[in-house]
Amino acid sequence: MLGHRYTHTFLETAVASVNAGCNLELSYGMRNNVFMHIPQALAMGNITLQMLRDRVRPLFYTRMRLGEFDPPAMNPYSALDLSVVQSPEHRNLSLEAAVKSFVLLKNIRGTLPLRARDLPSQRLAVVGPFADNPKVLFGDYAPVPEPQYIYTPRRGLETLGTNVSFAAGCSKPQCQWYSRVEVVRAVGMADVVVVCLGTGVDVETESKDRRDLSLPGHQLELLQDAVQ
Repeated sequence: MLGHRYTHTFLETAVASVNAGCNLELSYGMRNNVFMHIPQALAMGNITLQMLRDRVRPLFYTRMRLGEFDPPAMNPYSALDLSVVQSPEHRNLSLEAAVKSFVLLKNIRGTLPLRARDLPSQRLAVVGPFADNPKVLFGDYAPVPEPQYIYTPRRGLETLGTNVSFAAGCSKPQCQWYSRVEVVRAVGMADVVVVCLGTGVDVETESKDRRDLSLPGHQLELLQDAVQ
């Protein structure tokens, strides 16, 4: 609210927020949090003690329902480890979710789906800054899983038992430095080419917007070279 000129100080912001029903502040990275001014607002009579109790009650009720105040031995999730989290059942469910989340914009001449039984006799090329870089595959507010459990496009295609050639073309999504020779060499003899482009949190994230929807750096050039 301060940034939008609705209030002029953190104290005013705290008073307006609490009076409006807000009971939680997301203030990661701030040295001077807004809700740290609540005691001052209470002393000045801008908010009441009963109002604070009403705001806090649902927070602690939720935390109690989640078991945060229970002994660790009572929490069934405390016993979970990677053998459970990365069990075949969970990994298959993740695969199903990934498959069902794809959006196919155009399928010229029925190119997709690629059939596993035909792939061993074909040569595949996977190119682009997102082809084999686990660090750029996750968006803002995403967890950071163990690297061995991340399947990049290159790693996934190689599990199909086919001949896969690879070239990043550029090492980062900004793609300010681009190796055309590397990409052309990788796609030159391929029957199927998979081009992996995008942005990633290095290019756009919360509070870091882009001015247009163009592919960053030389990514469009990379795509055109692969198609040609």
